Amino acid sequence: MRLMPLLFIGVLGVSAQGVGGCDRPSLVEVAKRYVAAQSLGEVRYLKTLSANSIYTENDQVTNITSGILSQPLRIDHSRSIHDTKACSTYTELIIADPTHPYVIGSQIYVSNGAISKIQTLVTDKEDWLFNAQHTLVYALRENWEPIPADNRDTRETIQAAADAYLDLFKKGSGSVQVPWADDCKRLEGGLYTAPGDTCNSGVPSGVDLVNRRYVIDETLGAVDVFLNF
Repeated sequence: MRLMPLLFIGVLGVSAQGVGGCDRPSLVEVAKRYVAAQSLGEVRYLKTLSANSIYTENDQVTNITSGILSQPLRIDHSRSIHDTKACSTYTELIIADPTHPYVIGSQIYVSNGAISKIQTLVTDKEDWLFNAQHTLVYALRENWEPIPADNRDTRETIQAAADAYLDLFKKGSGSVQVPWADDCKRLEGGLYTAPGDTCNSGVPSGVDLVNRRYVIDETLGAVDVFLNF
């Protein structure tokens, strides 16, 4: 399984879930239209917004027509995962434009065929470990092919792996069994696992990561978590 880079933190909220979940093609469309909207700076390209939809940027309720989505950005790379049970998607955007680079992450929730909530985290040069160019270089190296159906983990197993990693930040190295892959690499901000280090290297302790919000994709074996600390 894969853990989505957990550099996007600080968003609160309760996801809206459609009855019986959502089908994957419809969530793929939601994510594609979000990428198009951000590329063009045109909110109208989003899938239909519900009448009471909520939009937040960096944990603050924001007018969607004046936020980052109103700015056309040259997107160098995007990656999305899709949670058919929770009717949600997560999309990471990397903008390496030297005039104003960004790395943006958005969780989008769908209810009754319309977007009920978008939670966006916008990072740029003032943020921790920020380096969009480095993030782009390492993100492009990753293989995100679908996992064969017979080899997929359950959403419970995927969430447990994410929770084990996040619990490590509070309890410290050796206190939690995290299911690291043998070739595991961590990409946090623009910082990548150094030669000779492991994914267990450099993890702090005493940091409680709370109010976790998950987007889980069994097809890709991936999870994204928004949280507070």
